[in-house]
Amino acid sequence: MPEKKKAAGKKRGRVLKRVYEDFKKHPFVFMTYFILRLLVIIIMITQFTNEAYDSVFLCLLTLLLFTLPSFVEKRLKIEVPNLLEVLILLFIFAAEILGEIREYYLIYSYWDTLLHTVNGFLSAAIGLALIDILNQSDRFAFRLSPVFAAMVAFCFSMTIGVLWEFFEFAMDQFLGMDMQKDTIIPVVRSVMLHPDGKNIPVAVAVESLVVNGVEWDLGGYLDIGLIDTMMDLFVNFIGALVFSVIGYFYIKNRGKGRDRFVNSLLPRKIRETIIEEMEDLENSERTQPGGEKDDGSDKT
Repeated sequence: MPEKKKAAGKKRGRVLKRVYEDFKKHPFVFMTYFILRLLVIIIMITQFTNEAYDSVFLCLLTLLLFTLPSFVEKRLKIEVPNLLEVLILLFIFAAEILGEIREYYLIYSYWDTLLHTVNGFLSAAIGLALIDILNQSDRFAFRLSPVFAAMVAFCFSMTIGVLWEFFEFAMDQFLGMDMQKDTIIPVVRSVMLHPDGKNIPVAVAVESLVVNGVEWDLGGYLDIGLIDTMMDLFVNFIGALVFSVIGYFYIKNRGKGRDRFVNSLLPRKIRETIIEEMEDLENSERTQPGGEKDDGSDKT
């Protein structure tokens, strides 16, 4: 028993030492993570006491998503810049806790638009970082030009946006949620309203709406998520386009003293991994095609 207690004490000591080192190394990121995580735990306890178990699930999902930056750094050996990590944490908190649980999506009409714009911007940054890492790696024979790197970053961001809309649609269809928010439209335009069945759209102003004998005083027809989806993709497009243009000039003018902002947003391979790759490359260059190492002597 004393040995087990001693081992447990050493383990706690190592954990506390690691926490202290993280705080000393990145105090702003550490405090941001600590405060946001504490708020999520408090909200989760409150929602559990109110028997709002769907909100408890969102809190657990948020805590899990908070670990993504550290997972990427430790498992994939990719360094996440402090600014990017803070933005990711704030984005997750704003989307899941403020947006869903605190109902900011309903209180502030621009909240969803703002988050999708930021998502397009950050996703393009991650896409550009992936291409930049491959460009600088000696394990790959190809190098993308600044134009193609920016295009890949843009397409990566738009793909993330489309996949998210697929996720929202699936949650609405299979779990009965309402992630694709509805829009009130005062006029309906459709070819199905043409009296002769021709392919000509007919516009009809919605002055009243009756559902199952009950009149809905909404001021128009209830759109079921189409406009919300298209607006989300459009603002994602804007965010992706803005960073892709920034990324193009960053790669084209790399090393000219104007890339501090972009560097603060681009994940990079950890230096130890780069050093290992350089050592492997040097060892492979010292080995001749026959498999014998070149000892520097002249054998002619």
